[in-house]
Amino acid sequence: MAAQGSGSRPPRRRSAFTPPKHVRLRDEDGTRRPAAPADGDGDTDIHREDGERLQKVLAKAGFGSRRACEALISSGRVRVDGAVVSEQGVRIDPSTQVIHVDGRRLQLDESKLTLVLNKPRGVVSAMSDPEGRRDLSEFTTGHSQRLYHVGRLDYETEGLLLLTNDGELAHRLTHPSFEVDKTYVCRFDAPGGPPRGLVKALREGVELEDGPARADRARVLAQDGREAVVEVTLHEGRNRIVRRMFASQGFELTALMRTRIGPVVLGDLASGTTRELSGRELGTLMAEVGL
Repeated sequence: MAAQGSGSRPPRRRSAFTPPKHVRLRDEDGTRRPAAPADGDGDTDIHREDGERLQKVLAKAGFGSRRACEALISSGRVRVDGAVVSEQGVRIDPSTQVIHVDGRRLQLDESKLTLVLNKPRGVVSAMSDPEGRRDLSEFTTGHSQRLYHVGRLDYETEGLLLLTNDGELAHRLTHPSFEVDKTYVCRFDAPGGPPRGLVKALREGVELEDGPARADRARVLAQDGREAVVEVTLHEGRNRIVRRMFASQGFELTALMRTRIGPVVLGDLASGTTRELSGRELGTLMAEVGL
């Protein structure tokens, strides 16, 4: 045995090497190994050799140019099947894999379609009407999918209505437990302007025949001494609830328009026209209802 201090050193103990998260390793034969799980998210073997490049999928979903989408990936803002993807060139199957960008899920199923409609006044919120009145079917003729309306607007109310064939999305948007906000612009005769207590009453709650109702937000948008325009936001969906809230305070609405559902805004969409919900809008909407 060598004497102590003779210059020989004991063999160095190798420490275990743990690859950084999301780094893909290859075995000696070149076989790709799955990356380490991301924060307990489970299996991250997401690469599909015959799939579509992730940045191309993001670009098609409306997240900008390929370069902008590559930047999203590099900054760790994209998850596939729960795992952060930060390397370029990963291929995925958009028909079977779930993608989130900044926590918002992308709807990549091309069989699913969601439209924004600016419903005109004098149209029934139904796909057909036994009385022969105008209905929603006239706005879906250019689409092969069988679409249904999400919720409804009464015959005289105009504005934002969603049409979709995504049953789960429709269910969550209409279920009271998800409390999706809806914003309305309300016009009514008000000589001298609306009374000071109107907006306060709407915010604090009014009594209706089927129980109390309260606006989450309310504000005066315009007044000219003859009529007034008030914007209200609420998450309830009872029949004709906005009209009834104003009627409880002695005002009959002369015009009512819905301008927003959750993060989806009507904007300058012309009356009687539709547009497809963009990828970002749809992702934000799905996140709001837990999809």
